[in-house]
Amino acid sequence: MDHALTDRPAGPTLESACRRVGLDPRAARLLHAHSNIVYVLEREAVVIRISDSGNDGLRARASVAITRWLADQGLAVTEPALDDVIETHGAIVTFWRHYPQPTRARPPARELGAILRDLHGLTDPPFELPTYRPLAGLAQALDARPRSLPESDRRWLDERRALLVERYDELDSHLGVGMVHGDAYPGNTLWDRDRALLGDWDESALAPRELDLVNIYQGGVRFGHCATELHAFGLAYGWDVRDWDGFEVLRQIRDLHTLSSYIRRAESGDLAAAAELRHRMCSLRDPRSSDARWHAVA
Repeated sequence: MDHALTDRPAGPTLESACRRVGLDPRAARLLHAHSNIVYVLEREAVVIRISDSGNDGLRARASVAITRWLADQGLAVTEPALDDVIETHGAIVTFWRHYPQPTRARPPARELGAILRDLHGLTDPPFELPTYRPLAGLAQALDARPRSLPESDRRWLDERRALLVERYDELDSHLGVGMVHGDAYPGNTLWDRDRALLGDWDESALAPRELDLVNIYQGGVRFGHCATELHAFGLAYGWDVRDWDGFEVLRQIRDLHTLSSYIRRAESGDLAAAAELRHRMCSLRDPRSSDARWHAVA
């Protein structure tokens, strides 16, 4: 049986937002509570995302307009269920179409490659996008001096972050600067019947387009994506980013980018996330472990 709304993560926020758009929140089922809190109303086929009203909230608000425009261009994206963006209880709440997933695996890597090819081929959007700031979230997490990181690890990460940002600023893009998804990897794809969609557009920005292509290869090193899958991704996109001399800089930035959420979760008492954070830090600081496998902690 569901707990009372007030006993759920962000329960009063969920109730207030739903009432304002005419939805009944009592049947809402929690999907996850990490950087965003996400519920689903299965009967109404609506996913409810609750974001902090700071930078996360600004990105959540923008993602509604961004995905509406992308869908109008024919891009395969997850779409809002409502255009309403509700601000309540210090949070931003958005409403998205629910896409029930089949029992088969997530869309293969080639589907992601094809979507990114189409995205990078679009004309400039009719709205302003922020300029991508590499590792800004990590800098914010480190500035808070998290207890989950020993001071020596915090200093090492901050120095490493600064070095990679400096190298990022010196990159010579082969594909040029344009609209990027900002967090394009297979975990953000899902099925709409037989069509693959790309979701989670909160980090959309202007950046070297190579940024969107590196993540899957970083996943090949850290999470064991097979060589056949990586080859299919490159074929679908039409270019292999590993042939570009800036690849390694972006791959290392992606390594550090993944730490931000684990630091936040470890700070909130998530023991599994804390253990994975320690494992990742050990592998990053030991040159002999540069290709160590990591684990995704749900």
